[in-house]
Amino acid sequence: MVGGAARIVGVVVAIAAAALVSGAFAAPGDLAATAGCRDGRAQGPYQLRSAGGQLRIAGAFNEGTRTGSFIFWRDNGAREAHVPYDNGLRNGTVATWYEGPADREPPPHVESEWRHGLRDGITRTWYPDGHRRSQTEYAKGRIVASAAWSDDGEPLATRDARALAEADEKLDDAAYERRSALIAAHMPDCGQS
Repeated sequence: MVGGAARIVGVVVAIAAAALVSGAFAAPGDLAATAGCRDGRAQGPYQLRSAGGQLRIAGAFNEGTRTGSFIFWRDNGAREAHVPYDNGLRNGTVATWYEGPADREPPPHVESEWRHGLRDGITRTWYPDGHRRSQTEYAKGRIVASAAWSDDGEPLATRDARALAEADEKLDDAAYERRSALIAAHMPDCGQS
C-alpha cells in the first residue's frame, strides 16, 4: 500500500492545486475597495466588491493593520475562507471551503488553529464529499503528529500522512498569500506615497 498511498497523496495534492487555480479571483481592475483612512492609514471596515457589486472580501483595519475576521467569497457568492487576525497576524481558527453553490453551505476544506502567526493546535482537512482527510497537530508552527486517510477511508502510513500535511501547508500558504496580495493590491488611497 506504500506506493498506493503515495499515489493518493500525489493525486490529492494535484486536485487541491487545481482547486486553487479554479478559485482565482477576478482581475484586479474588476474589483473596487471601500475603506476609511485615519492619519494616512487604513482604518475601520474594509470591503472589496466586484464591478457588479458582489462582495468578495469583508474585514477591518486598525491603524493600517488587519484586525478581526476577514471573510472571502467566490465570484458566485459562496464563502471561500475565514481568516482571523490579531495585530496583523493570523490568530484563531482559519477555515476554507471547497467550491460550492451560493445557495447552500459549501463543503469544508481546511480548519486550522493559529496563534501569533503560526499554526498551533489542530489542523483538519476533509475530502470534497465531507469525510475526513487528515488531522495534524502543530506546536508553534511545527508538526507534532499527523494522521490521514485515503478517499476510501483507509488510514495512511505515518510518513505518508506527514507528507500530505507538508504538501497541504504549502498549498494553504500559497492560497493565503494570494488572498493577502489581493487585499494589498486594493488598499484605500490614504494619501501615503
